[in-house]
Amino acid sequence: MRERTDLEDRLGAITRMEREIEDALTLIELGEAEGDEDTIKEGEEQIRALEQDAARRQVETLLSGEADQNDTYLEVHSGAGGTESQDWANILLRMYTRWAERRKFKVELLDMADGEEAGIKGATLLIKGHNAYGWLKTESGVHRLVRISPFDSNARRHTSFASIWVYPVIDDRIQIDIKESDCRIDTFRSSGAGGQHVNTTDSAVRITHIPSGIVVACQQERSQHKNRAKAWDMLRARLYEAELKKREEKASAEAASKTDIGWGHQIRSYVLQPYQLVKDLRTGTQSTAPGDVLDGDLDPFMEAALAQRVYGGEVEVSDID
Repeated sequence: MRERTDLEDRLGAITRMEREIEDALTLIELGEAEGDEDTIKEGEEQIRALEQDAARRQVETLLSGEADQNDTYLEVHSGAGGTESQDWANILLRMYTRWAERRKFKVELLDMADGEEAGIKGATLLIKGHNAYGWLKTESGVHRLVRISPFDSNARRHTSFASIWVYPVIDDRIQIDIKESDCRIDTFRSSGAGGQHVNTTDSAVRITHIPSGIVVACQQERSQHKNRAKAWDMLRARLYEAELKKREEKASAEAASKTDIGWGHQIRSYVLQPYQLVKDLRTGTQSTAPGDVLDGDLDPFMEAALAQRVYGGEVEVSDID
């Protein structure tokens, strides 16, 4: 049903655009025949709106991967830098939450480990929406921040790192068999600001897949049984995502982006001091408005990365001083 709905939407969009182009051209012809400037402008505005719609639809054709239409998990992990990196991880968590909200996607926080002084050590989001994984899959990698530290009394410039890892939610069509003997299951108390039930029972669940080293955790639900079920779903999704990576031609390059959360592995730099610039080191896409980017304006970066992945081509990569 989801595949059918998607096809109907695409075919319906083509038919609608053809009809609206004819209507706009008719308006322009009528305006020119009658010398009515307002009618001509109305027709031209309709064509400009259609041009933007067509550009958006063109980008969506890049989302043709096996799991691109699925919902997605997004993990944030702080890297080298202590409190600085933990605060940066929290900023990234907010950035992707804002991006999802802009697209009317549903966001659920499945797991979060608070930082020692500020920010977070790590967190896992479940993002539900059409093509959620397709849009976010290019965001996996290390993200670098350069700014004047709010935690440094001497107001010195600091560089922080955090990593993003994205993998799709798998549905009933995909069968992933996991041997329970290959997994270690740990339970622990949920962390949070307090309140009823929080920190009172061992309801949080962590599953470690020993052969692959993959670790997933869930503490969103109040029931250990529900957290365990969600953790198993997350593990199946991680294993499926690993298999998808093996099929991709660029698997080795993408895997290298997750090796170390530090220098030499970043995919994007966010510079707030001494100048303001966000630069994607894979595609060369830039923005001089980092405030907008950190508020969720990520589409230009995602579109460029998707186009590069689909059409290929070498991109010169240079770091930002």
